[in-house]
Amino acid sequence: MQLKDALFNWLQIQIVWEARPSDRSARDTAYFFEEMLREDHQVTNLEKTAEKDRYVVQYELDGQVHTESFAREAAEQLIKDIMAEPKYNQTFTD
Repeated sequence: MQLKDALFNWLQIQIVWEARPSDRSARDTAYFFEEMLREDHQVTNLEKTAEKDRYVVQYELDGQVHTESFAREAAEQLIKDIMAEPKYNQTFTD
């Protein structure tokens, strides 16, 4: 998986996990993508910032800080799809 794709997937699932903190699947998937970014791409210090129409992901790679920007609408599509599907809108417990 390309770095930009992995960053986008991590961002989307982070948004889901924040919206649904008791969702263990979201948590596990977020950890999976974070591990992939660390191990496959040597990315560290991931952070995301929401702006008006974009999300900015900041990370370190080879000792340098990099940023990648994603359209807010695209980044939030997964949580919108989940929330629109009744079978996924159950109460989760740890």
